[in-house]
Amino acid sequence: MSDFSTSEKVVDLDVLLALRPMLAKQGKQVVFTNGCFDILHVGHVTYLEFARAQGDVLVVGLNSDASVKRNKADKDSNRPINSHEDRARVLAALECVDYVVLFDEDEPKELIGELIPDVLVKGADWAHYVSGREVVEENGGRVVLAKMVKGRSTTNVIEKIMKAYGAQE
Repeated sequence: MSDFSTSEKVVDLDVLLALRPMLAKQGKQVVFTNGCFDILHVGHVTYLEFARAQGDVLVVGLNSDASVKRNKADKDSNRPINSHEDRARVLAALECVDYVVLFDEDEPKELIGELIPDVLVKGADWAHYVSGREVVEENGGRVVLAKMVKGRSTTNVIEKIMKAYGAQE
């Protein structure tokens, strides 16, 4: 990735692709999930712990800053709050996360197509569309939808902070 991380868990896709055959040979189930993970909260942690429980190795695809800006443009032009360097480092500090890989596309379809995880986890709020579903299922993998923690979202955290400090919308 780049020199910002002090964690060996933050890797380039090439590193994951080199590890993939070894993990398969060891019978390890690779789980993939993705997101912005802008302001880490209990909903994120619960979700990531659930994802990790679906297999042996959890890879988190992290939207780059540019990707977040494009994806959140219609909702909040000030996102991301934290840089992808900071977000990657925070995710890497979590025990349940084995690897973090940055992607710049709007969705991780290409990344999933190259990694071909055994399990793809996405929040239940994405049940209508799970990017990469086809490639995972075509390769014998499974897609699992995680229940969301009610009332816990980055948007809610930001709104609570703005209200607490009297910020104008």
